[in-house]
Amino acid sequence: MTLIPFDEVRSDLRPRAAVVVAHPDDETLWCGGYILTHPEFRWRVVTLCRASDPDRAPKFRQVLQQLGAEGEMADLDDEPAQVGVPIEQVQETIVQLLAGESYSLILTHGPKGEYTRHRRHEECCQGVVDLWRSGGIDAGRLWLFAYEDGDRAYLPRVREDADRRQVLTDDIWQEKRRLIMDCYGYGADSWEARSTPREEGFRCFDSAQAAVIRTALLEEKT
Repeated sequence: MTLIPFDEVRSDLRPRAAVVVAHPDDETLWCGGYILTHPEFRWRVVTLCRASDPDRAPKFRQVLQQLGAEGEMADLDDEPAQVGVPIEQVQETIVQLLAGESYSLILTHGPKGEYTRHRRHEECCQGVVDLWRSGGIDAGRLWLFAYEDGDRAYLPRVREDADRRQVLTDDIWQEKRRLIMDCYGYGADSWEARSTPREEGFRCFDSAQAAVIRTALLEEKT
């Protein structure tokens, strides 16, 4: 008979939470503080792009270790032209990355992303919301990142209509910046380092129907 260490059993009993993002570093930029301050979850962080990137992929794995999370990467097209990926392919990729598990909470991009503009962020949101509605993924709650940049007028900041917003403590914010700068390697003057938000914001949904209705309304406003 194989004995399982008590710590491992206890870890397995933690509720699962997932972060579904387009790129490695999105998880740290937009919800890194929340991950760091909620170790009660068993985190799984997955990305739609950059699995074959010899620079970003190993950095992503390093960040996962720092966050105490498991994760996986896919390799959808991420060229600068941002040619659209069929939503069916996006959904299939998300399902594979989430590995058939049930999650108490899933965090992902907002319907218009967090800044102007990246198509993969928008497709990621649409894919997750549609899958939740159709039963293709099992989640108790869905939170969408809630940031905007005024059409490039300023660095991304929490939207006024966010349901949940939290200013990070000094130590958590510094750890978040350390992951961006030391692990991902972005310089102090880079867009990523300057954009790393001290305040994090989310739109929060307890039902797929509510998420579908509200994201549709947000699309109409923009």
